[in-house]
Formats: sequence, C-alpha cells, structure tokens
Amino acid sequence: MTITIRQETELDYPITETVIEEAFKNEQQSDQQEHVLVAKIRKSDAFIPQLSLVALDKEIVGHILLSHITIVNEENAVDSLALAPVSVTPSYQSKGIGSQLIRTALQQAKDLGYESVIVLGHDAYYPKFGFKRASAFNIKAPFDVPDDAFMALELTPHALDHVTGIVQYSKPFTE
Repeated sequence: MTITIRQETELDYPITETVIEEAFKNEQQSDQQEHVLVAKIRKSDAFIPQLSLVALDKEIVGHILLSHITIVNEENAVDSLALAPVSVTPSYQSKGIGSQLIRTALQQAKDLGYESVIVLGHDAYYPKFGFKRASAFNIKAPFDVPDDAFMALELTPHALDHVTGIVQYSKPFTE
C-alpha cells in the first residue's frame, strides 16, 4: 500500500466529508458532526486551503485539517492553528495513515510560517508528535475539557514561551 498525501481540492469535498463521517461514526467521544464542522470551516476566514490535506490509496482514505485560531489574553492575541479533525476510513485505520497526515500537515504548517498548533484529542496519541499539555504553556481551552486532552505544539522552538491566554476558536467551532 502506497499512500500519497496532497492538498484537498473542491472536487474532493463530497468524498472527504464521507470519509470524515465514516471515521467518526462509532467514536464515543464524538458528536458525529465532524464532517459538518469541516464544511463550515471551509466557508470561513479560518480556512487555509494548503492545510486541508487528503491521503490517497487509489481513492481518498484520510483527511486532516488545520485552521486558524487565536490565543487571547488581556494584552495580546497570537495566531495559532487548530488541528481538527484528522480522519481515516475505518478499513484503513491503524496503518499509520493518520500519523502520516499529521506529520505532513505539521511540516506544511511550519513551512508556511505558522509557529504553533493546538489539539483537543487523545492524550496517549498526540504526544508522539511533540504535543504537550497546553496548560504547561498557560494556554487554556474556552470550555471545560480534561487537562491532559488539551495540548499544544511549538512548530518553532520557544514560540509559546511568552504566550498565555484562552484559545479563541473560529466561529464554525461554536455554531
């Protein structure tokens, strides 16, 4: 199996949304609306086309999206990215495709000049990519979540050294 990662195109949207829906269909910690969230983000100012990637094995079998967010406190607002969601078709899960999507998207984000990424996800999975508890950087979620599930990653060393505040997600996350 050879997996190719490339930027998603508008022609991919219906297939990608089906992949996302299938990937989260049986996830207990999901509202099964991730495909709707992605569609809303694509129509918002937070959408960064270069950071919406698909994984292909003859057909689309995975997707990842990084979108614009802000970390805000009383004095500053700092740009960052949200990793949400990463999806792999159930029959292709546990084959390293999600990891390949994440690594590619993080490198692409770094190449585009972004300095940090925030994720709300499994605490046993994301640390292997360098994510640490966001609370270690004095960064908080705008809603109540387990501390170990809300994580941050510096794409540039020391990018979060002087950043504190609450993550402000784009409007699609709160609609």
